[in-house]
Amino acid sequence: MDVVLLSRLQFAAATMFHFLFVPLTLGLSVLVAYMEVKYVRTGEKIYLSMTKFWGKLFLINFALGVVTGITLEFQFGTNWSRYSAYVGDIFGPLLAVEASVAFFLESTLLGVWIFGWNKISKKAHATVMCLVAAASTVSALWILIANGWMQHPVGYTIRNGRAELVSFAAVVFNPFAMLEFLHTVSAAYLLSAFVVMGISAYHLLKKQHVEFFTRSFNIALVFGLIFSVFVAINGDMHGVHVTKVQPAKLAAMEAHWETKTRAPLHLFAIPDEKNERNLIEIGSIPGLLSFLGHHDIDAEVKGLKDFPKEERPPVILSLLAFRTMVGLGTLFPILMIIGWFLRKRLTESPLYLKAMILAIPLPYIAIEMGWVLAEVGRQPWIVYGLMKTSDAVSPVAVSQVTVSLIAFLAVYGFLGAVGFYLIGKNAIKGPVAIEN
Repeated sequence: MDVVLLSRLQFAAATMFHFLFVPLTLGLSVLVAYMEVKYVRTGEKIYLSMTKFWGKLFLINFALGVVTGITLEFQFGTNWSRYSAYVGDIFGPLLAVEASVAFFLESTLLGVWIFGWNKISKKAHATVMCLVAAASTVSALWILIANGWMQHPVGYTIRNGRAELVSFAAVVFNPFAMLEFLHTVSAAYLLSAFVVMGISAYHLLKKQHVEFFTRSFNIALVFGLIFSVFVAINGDMHGVHVTKVQPAKLAAMEAHWETKTRAPLHLFAIPDEKNERNLIEIGSIPGLLSFLGHHDIDAEVKGLKDFPKEERPPVILSLLAFRTMVGLGTLFPILMIIGWFLRKRLTESPLYLKAMILAIPLPYIAIEMGWVLAEVGRQPWIVYGLMKTSDAVSPVAVSQVTVSLIAFLAVYGFLGAVGFYLIGKNAIKGPVAIEN
């Protein structure tokens, strides 16, 4: 194993672990804000109890997200210094804005929310939580603008052997970044709905705090139903744009080898990368890949053989990640629609409640596979078409990266075990009585 592979593994481990907490932070902040606004408007104590219960889970999750996220930015200096030197004029300001504006604002406001109970008015307290939710989303926006630039670099020029910014507006309003932001945030909101519904289903199955968790379930159900549809629509839009700017990624995630018009989509395929073919193709639908990629059944879709071997993404991993994400994404609205019809008799629907408990990990898997596809499907480029990953790594010894990778896995494993234990313990415990 060389420095490039070890550094990629370390960054992948840190990113994927961090992203176990980010989506729930994004979505749960919105749900908690809604519950607190509902309390202020109605005066019903049950919404105050819901705000504090789900707010406590939000805080535990937020703390873990912060701890695991800080190390990511340091890796651009320790493991990817050549990348930082080459594109730092563009990438650096985006991370700086996210950290110094969005994240600091989010953290400060959250401190006011935590310690502001009974110290500021109810309306002001609810407003603070709404601002926390907005700041969380803005934080995600800047991170995804940075990643979107890596996926489709715009607004730069090469000067003195490095990429320099010439249009900040072009970077900020990069269509790839905007589509990636909408897809990622809507997926995060959907994940949060599943978590709230799954925890609520556990208590409803045991017939504990029935009114509390019925209301929680139904709030999350509406939230999830909306975003299960939105994430699919946006995913289609994002796929069309990927076809346009990253055709090799599309070919890899569909194991599409030959350039064709009316290109078929295979429901199941086993690729043979060595021999540039598929060993098995089942359920081929003529023209469907052309339609999905271009919204034109007669459009031409480039095959992998049109790209040099050294510039092709890993096919098997891209294919598996994409099919897993899409398969689960198809299941989610089905579960939401079933829930909509059962929402008035949840305690009489034990099979559905059990299914929703078991479904809690599924959006985590789907969203992680989305990131695998986004990052692995971009290879061998760290900045698509501009800089290869092998040219971006720091000049450090294999032993150094090996030690740090092992340390990351050990520390993150411990943090994950503690974090999920605390979330699980408090989720099972249920709401506490709210004093007048």
